[in-house]
Amino acid sequence: MSTSVSARELGLALPPRPSRLAPTLTAVVVGVIVLWATAGLPIDWSDVGAIPGELLHYGTLMFADPNWEKLPRALFETWRSISMAWIGAILCVLVSIPLGMLAARGVGPVWLRLPLRGLFAVIRALPEVIIALLLLTVTGLTPFTGALALGIAGIGTQGKWVYETIESVQEGASEAVRAAGGGTAEVTRWALWPAAAPALMSFALYRFEINIRTSAVLGLVGAGGIGSMLANYTNFRQWDTVGMLLIVVVVATMTIDAISGAIRRRITQGARMRGARRSSKGRQDVVGIR
Repeated sequence: MSTSVSARELGLALPPRPSRLAPTLTAVVVGVIVLWATAGLPIDWSDVGAIPGELLHYGTLMFADPNWEKLPRALFETWRSISMAWIGAILCVLVSIPLGMLAARGVGPVWLRLPLRGLFAVIRALPEVIIALLLLTVTGLTPFTGALALGIAGIGTQGKWVYETIESVQEGASEAVRAAGGGTAEVTRWALWPAAAPALMSFALYRFEINIRTSAVLGLVGAGGIGSMLANYTNFRQWDTVGMLLIVVVVATMTIDAISGAIRRRITQGARMRGARRSSKGRQDVVGIR
């Protein structure tokens, strides 16, 4: 026969029940702010019900009978947007990797690490469109403006990914290099970089995927590419051509994402999977010999 004895009967003090006051007050304050911000917007709520009908109307105009006569020009502009995104990704990676490694704890000194992290935060706070508008006064309406804006805007996020990846590397290899008499440069080269390189390459390809989508937006402000063509035909209300352009953008973006995703999986998992296959094949051969 089992008997259960409560903590109170044993004379033990029960821990106090956690207070829900702070989370409740936070939720109330956030809700009030959202309601206040919504009430301050000049929104005619009577028009909300007409949105599905308008979407169906313009969707029919764009996709019922797309105009494929402009397809060669659309493919050329899409290639220009991809080139712009690729150049921006390369510029971003070339700058962010060394700066991000210097911003990592244990690599760069404090007087350099903190300003670099602050610089990354400032760049992340600026959208690509704002950077492109600032660059337009210097470089003009050219695809180089879009590539430069993508490269600068990506430094903030990419640099943060780099120093977080470096700081998450196991300490064993770093301690081994230091024990052999290596300094910070040797630790970075022979311990941190080999361990972090696959993840950093994967992040670089992911940055390229982001640039593909953002390059279309930058075209709306005159940076060139498929976005400029899309903005022009939208302004002229040529919806059949706009529908064709949207189809090209979606297909190109999904294709690039699929290819880039396959490459990233190959980089991060390929060596391990190949090693597992070889190990499995070796075990099968040993079993066959026995």
